Amino acid sequence: MSKIIPVILSGGSGTRLWPLSRKEHPKQYLPLIGENTMLQETILRLNGLDGITNPIIVCNVDHRFLVAEQCQKIGIKNPTILLEPVGKNTAPAIAAAAIQSLKGLKEPTLLVLSADHVIQNVDAFHQAIKIANHQAQSGSLVTFGIVPTNANTGYGYIKFSKENDNGVYKVEDFVEKPDLKTAEFYLEQGSYLWNSGMFMFQAHTLIDELTIHAPNIIKLVNNAVNNATQDLDFIRLEKKSFGLSPSESIDYALMEKSNNVVVAPLDAKWSDIGAWPALYDIGTKDNQGNVIKGDVITQDTTKTYINADHHMVVAIGVDNLIIVDTPDVTFVASQDKSQEVKGVVESLQARGRCESFVHRKVFRPWGWYDSIESGKHFQVKRLRINPGAKLSLQMHYKRAEHWVVVSGTATVTNGDQTFTLNKSESTYIPLGVIHALENQTNELLEIIEVQSGVYLGEDDIVRFEDIYGRVKE
Repeated sequence: MSKIIPVILSGGSGTRLWPLSRKEHPKQYLPLIGENTMLQETILRLNGLDGITNPIIVCNVDHRFLVAEQCQKIGIKNPTILLEPVGKNTAPAIAAAAIQSLKGLKEPTLLVLSADHVIQNVDAFHQAIKIANHQAQSGSLVTFGIVPTNANTGYGYIKFSKENDNGVYKVEDFVEKPDLKTAEFYLEQGSYLWNSGMFMFQAHTLIDELTIHAPNIIKLVNNAVNNATQDLDFIRLEKKSFGLSPSESIDYALMEKSNNVVVAPLDAKWSDIGAWPALYDIGTKDNQGNVIKGDVITQDTTKTYINADHHMVVAIGVDNLIIVDTPDVTFVASQDKSQEVKGVVESLQARGRCESFVHRKVFRPWGWYDSIESGKHFQVKRLRINPGAKLSLQMHYKRAEHWVVVSGTATVTNGDQTFTLNKSESTYIPLGVIHALENQTNELLEIIEVQSGVYLGEDDIVRFEDIYGRVKE
C-alpha cells in the first residue's frame, strides 16, 4: 500500500476570524481551541494512522517561518513547505503538492486537509480516512462529506447516490450554499452532505484528471514546481508560471466535472472555523451560556464569547456578544454581525491604518519581535531569539538602538567589538554602526530593544552577512 502524504492547505483564504488583520496571524496559526494552534492540531490528529508521512504544507510566503516553527514544536522535523508566490485557490495549491510529492515517492496517496477545521471525534475521522484510502487505491477521487446536523446555509452541499460501495457513495452533484428553505429540504431528503473541502486520491490520479479537465492549471503549476527554488528549508514555487495559473477551487476545476468522484460520509463533530460564532458554537459553555478564554470576569453576562488574549476583560450585563481582546485591537460585535468586520477592514485600508495589514508580533527566521510601544522618533520592541539563531550583520542609516538582555546570554557584535551580555546588561549601538546579535546557547534569549531616530521603518536595514540568505546580491 502506498504511503499517505498529508497535504495541508494553509494559505489563509476565507472569512476573517482575527479581529482586523490576518497577514501575520491567520486563524490557522492561533491556539483558538486548545493549547496547540489549529495547524498543529491538523497534523497531530493524524497520529495513530498507518502509513502517514511528513506533511506537505502549502502556505503564503509571509508565513513560512511561523509554519516551520510550529512544526518543530510538535516534533515534525522534515515537512515539505511549499511557498505560494501569489495567493491562489485550492486547485493550483493541490496540484503543486501532487507534483512535488512525486519527487520523493513513486505512488503516494494524498490526504488533503484544511488547517482551519476542528474535528472532535478523531476515531471516527480515522475510520473515514481508512475507507477513503481503500477507494483512492482503486483510482477514485474521494471527497469527505459531513453528515449534516442542521439546515446550515454556510456550507456547500454534496448530493450522493443511494448505492453504498464499501462505505462510499457516488457523487451526483455539488451544490452551492443554499438559502434556508433549500437547506431544510436537503436535510429532509437525507441524501445530502456538507462539503468539507477535504479529499483523498493518488497523486497520479489527480494529475491525470486535471490534465483532462483543467490542462491550463496542471501545465503552469508543473512549470512552477519544476522551476522552483530552494530557500533554506522551503521550496519557492516559480512566480511567473504560478501567477499565470487560473485561480480555481478544486471543486470547480475538477470535482464537479469528473465522473470518478465518490464521497465518504464523516460524522466526527466537524466544524469549519470561519467566524467567531463557530468558536462559540463548539466551545464549552458555563452556566450562563458563555464561552470564556483567558483572564475574564463576568457579571450578568449571557450567551457571549470572550477571548482575552492581552488584558483582563470584564463584562457586565451583556448578552449575545463576541468580545476579543488582542494586543492590536479590542473587537466587540453582536454574534449576528461579527462577520461584517470585512467592511471595517476596507475602511481602515482606505485610511491607511496599519492595523488592516500587519500584526504587532512578527515572526522571523531567528524567532520573533513584538512592537511594545512607539511614538515620535522612538520604538520599543521585545525580541525573542531562538537557540543557535543569529540576526544578520547589519547597520541602519536613520536610527540608533539600545539592547537590554532580559533573559539568556547574548553574543553581540558592536562595531569592531564582539562580546557577551548577560541578564540585565546592555549595550548602545550608534546610528551607522555595523552590529549583530546572536544566541549561541541552548536557551531562549530575550532582548528589549529601544530604537530612536528620525525614521524607524523595517526597510532601513543594510545587511552584510546573513545565515538565512537574506543578503541582496
